[in-house]
Amino acid sequence: MAHLAVRLTPGASSDRIDGWDVDAGGRPVLKVRVRARPIEGEANEALIKLMARALGVPKSAVTLQRGGQSRTKMVGVEGLSEPELKARLTDL
Repeated sequence: MAHLAVRLTPGASSDRIDGWDVDAGGRPVLKVRVRARPIEGEANEALIKLMARALGVPKSAVTLQRGGQSRTKMVGVEGLSEPELKARLTDL
């Protein structure tokens, strides 16, 4: 299972991946925006759907590992290695 740090911005005008950034600790994070609001897990669900579509994996392969109530989240992707995950995101 590959893991990916994501900085999620809910309530955006469109669902999109904005590319890579660095957090305060110097770790790479993927910037993602979703239209859904952070109400009753709607933004988290939209994040999972967007990541599955972008990575070409089933929705069931993408899970929220940490950060359900935070803007910085850890997403797990089953069936991909870390290099495969980064390669698929670099091609976007």
